[in-house]
Parts: sequence; C-alpha cells; structure tokens
Amino acid sequence: MTDFATARRMMVDGQVRTSDVTDLRIVAAMLELPRERFVPQGKAGLAYLDLDLPLTQAKPGQAARCLLKPMVLAKMVQAAAVAADDHVLDVGCATGYSSALLARLAGSVVALEEDEALARLARENLAAIAVGNATVVTGPLTQGWEGRAPYDVIFVNGASEIVPHALARQLKEGGRLVAVLGRAPAAQAMVYRCLGSDISGWPVFDAAAPLLPGFSAPAAFVF
Repeated sequence: MTDFATARRMMVDGQVRTSDVTDLRIVAAMLELPRERFVPQGKAGLAYLDLDLPLTQAKPGQAARCLLKPMVLAKMVQAAAVAADDHVLDVGCATGYSSALLARLAGSVVALEEDEALARLARENLAAIAVGNATVVTGPLTQGWEGRAPYDVIFVNGASEIVPHALARQLKEGGRLVAVLGRAPAAQAMVYRCLGSDISGWPVFDAAAPLLPGFSAPAAFVF
C-alpha cells in the first residue's frame, strides 16, 4: 500500500521546492492536499509522480484531460501572485485539485469545467475535503464565467495555442491571467495583465501542458 503522506512530501521536496517555488503558502497547501483523491481509481499510486496524469481518455482531435504535473502547477500558481482576498477563475478545473490549491490562497474561487463528469467529481472532491470557498460551474472553457466576473486572477489549467483574449476581458483592472501558450517543445508559461483596454503578456518559464479543448489555433488555409 502506498504511503501517500511520504509520497506527498517527496513530491514537494523533489519537484516543487527544487523548482524555485518559494511561496510557502503553496508549499504548505501541496503538503496537505490529498492529490491521490483527485485521480481515477486505480491511479492513486501515480498521483505524486512528475507527469501530467490523464483523467479521461483522449478523443479524436482532443487530448486527454489531465492533472497538471506538480512542478508546472506550482510554478504557474506562484506566477499568478494570488492574494488572500483575490477572486479567482480556475478554467478547466477537471477533478478540482487546482481549485483546492487556489482556494487555500484566495478569498474565493470559481471552478469552471465543461465536462459534466469531471465537474461532478470536482464537487464531490472539494466537499470531501471541506473546501468552502470554491464553487464548481459548468460551461465552455473558452467563454469563462461572466456571471461572477471580473476576476483578480484567471488560471488556465492547460495549454492554449492562442492568446486567450476572451478570457482576459473578464479580468479586473490589474488582474492576471496565467496559461501555457503553445505546444512543446516551444511552449511557455505566460502571465497576462489587464491595464485599461490593453492586455500585455510576458513569459515566466518554459513549460509543457496538455492542450485544453477549444484552445487550439484555427487551421491554416491552404491553397
């Protein structure tokens, strides 16, 4: 039987702390949150490995939905600079692990998921560990969640081949959007900031993540 407490500590010590994650709130949350609860039955033993852990089967033209590898998730959350009173939109929350992590840092979290089965699991998981400041909603990921906008932080749980301007429009003035832009090996984690009517972005580290549904670039026209 896997000793999950030991596996959790080894994940944090070997993957998170060694990757310049210095926000002690993130470290503490990842030491406490039972990541194994957020993965499919039979894969709990893989929960703390350095990989994007599949949660669904891949479909034609669509990658499997995954739990982001711990290092990438931790560094992206750190780049978002979440404050204790921030209102956060978690785009593509899947089974809820990222939402549980963000909820430890923020005042409130809207966890957006378009897959009904994943959304149901997210609700169950968040309730089971008594996360009271995160609400799971269902809808297209690319459209965000206008009903609870604007947000201080929008966290995109995966890669996008396009700059997510539609999501960025739901940011507060000075708000931050964090996403992985592009496909490996050229992908980068990006932070976008809303300043007036302008959205500016900059890379924070090289990263790879599974492409989220709806975030692929339009097919190029070929003569």
